[in-house]
Amino acid sequence: MSRSTVLITGATQGLGRGIALDLAAQGYTVLLHGRDQGRLDAVAAEAAAVAAGGEVRTYLADLADLDQVHAMAERVRAAEPRLDALVNNAVAGGGADPLKRELSRQGHELRFAVNHLAPYALARDLLPLLTASAPARVVNVASIGQEAVDFDDVMLEQGYEGLRAYCRSKLALIMATFELAAELEGSGVTVNALHPAHLMDTNGVREYGLTPVTTVDEGVRPTVRLVTDPDLAATTGRYFDRFTDTRAHEQAYDAEARARLMTLTRRLIG
Repeated sequence: MSRSTVLITGATQGLGRGIALDLAAQGYTVLLHGRDQGRLDAVAAEAAAVAAGGEVRTYLADLADLDQVHAMAERVRAAEPRLDALVNNAVAGGGADPLKRELSRQGHELRFAVNHLAPYALARDLLPLLTASAPARVVNVASIGQEAVDFDDVMLEQGYEGLRAYCRSKLALIMATFELAAELEGSGVTVNALHPAHLMDTNGVREYGLTPVTTVDEGVRPTVRLVTDPDLAATTGRYFDRFTDTRAHEQAYDAEARARLMTLTRRLIG
């Protein structure tokens, strides 16, 4: 597996950093995404120090700007000979001021943009490279915190609250996971989502004012398993609570709701 290449978004801290270091130590070539070059360089140095034969490269982009998402995907396609896995880990949490509604560069609600639109856009843009590298995997880091998407107010213009926006965006990500998995059936590219661990000790959890109850390492293990476990090579379109294949929120299994979400999503990502 030393020649396998994995792109990890949000790799400069927390879970993403942990995933990157774990995979580098296993011999994978790791592509680190972040929005701050200094922090990217620091984690790249850490990954290089533990690397067991693979290489380490960095990609800078702000996932709150879809133009930058598309541009990063273009750079990856141009520079990388293969891509065996994409881990969509970058996240906008509930926020330090949960009543402050924030917007992406394109004017979309920030959590919906970063947690759903950006990973879907990135996966779509990288599909030519993923399918050419098949078997390949897309792993979407979701959450056990899920709330139904309100199609009359997708961007939460009414009654905004940061954690609610986060939970809706994570369910949207799971719904998109199921849709993309069905679309790619038979292509050699699998697509799965997971809740890695409950309230990990991350900046996002602490920023919202919550008390961490698990370590980052506890979230790394089930996430890396979805990237590396040969027993999961054919598993696709599933949601995992850590290591357990389980059911997500009921809206994720509503075909009409998923179709409405994907029509909107394709229009917004351009």
